[in-house]
Amino acid sequence: MRALVLESGGRLSLQKRDRPRHVGECLIRVKAAGICGTDIELQRGYAQFTGVPGHEFVGIVEHAPEEDARWIGRRVVGEITVGCGRCHGCRTAGRGHCDVRSVLGILGRDGAFAEYLALPTSNLHAVPDTIDDVAAVFVEPVAAAYRVAEQVKIEDGMRAAVVGAGRLGVLVAQVLRERGGDTVVFVRSERRRSLCAELGLEAVGIDSVGSMARRFDLVVDATGAPEGFARAQALVRPRGTLVLKSTFHGETPIAFSPLVVDEITLVGSRCGPFHTAIEALAGGRIHIKPLIEGIYPLERFSEAFEHAREGLKQIFTP
Repeated sequence: MRALVLESGGRLSLQKRDRPRHVGECLIRVKAAGICGTDIELQRGYAQFTGVPGHEFVGIVEHAPEEDARWIGRRVVGEITVGCGRCHGCRTAGRGHCDVRSVLGILGRDGAFAEYLALPTSNLHAVPDTIDDVAAVFVEPVAAAYRVAEQVKIEDGMRAAVVGAGRLGVLVAQVLRERGGDTVVFVRSERRRSLCAELGLEAVGIDSVGSMARRFDLVVDATGAPEGFARAQALVRPRGTLVLKSTFHGETPIAFSPLVVDEITLVGSRCGPFHTAIEALAGGRIHIKPLIEGIYPLERFSEAFEHAREGLKQIFTP
């Protein structure tokens, strides 16, 4: 099969690889896969990953273990973490926190920027016909956005801020708004302000952080950059909640004393509920069309990644 391979030093190349073979798992033919901010950070050295990146996908099950043959031919998306189900992490926090986990295209497992990938059926979710392939690519990031609402109780009228109007930030903002939050998105450019306007989201410039400091009950950092934390920290009110959605290569300087003095609750937030995301996309509650900028074959990976670094969602169709 053809696969986009990330090598040490951040070099990407299109290669011929064997199809993935994992005992007891399904072989899935990838129909579409999206470039995420994490994929860009992997190229910069995040997680020291080498192999096939990509974890946002939709595909068709072509082979399955005998006991799971009913999945063959079904169009699916997949949760990205494969756990053992037996360790302390799995038993106490779920497979997403497995002590020996692999993560599709991120940790110990080749991902979706290829013609095929492998996952166990326990990770799979069938995609209804009302969601096309391009929209289905968004199930994973929309699920990650809904994870915030699982972790923090969103009350009507709660003052919420999202710092960062990229691929994930605008999805989180839509979820907070849907759940009743009075939501503001902090943006860095007029282009992102226009995107928010198209989605019906209130947006203000990042230069407004100082004048709006300490006003928000809930602040989500979705910048994917070290400086995002400081801005989010400045916006949250005393005894408020700061949710961290950014994963990136490198370290973030943190002033801990203000967090202690203001009794801020810090919440790390990662993967979320696929069933909720599928229902939201099928019901038109979350809008993704304005986020799609380009669709590419694997051969145009350099162009796709270049645009993804500064733009919105770029999608491969292997």
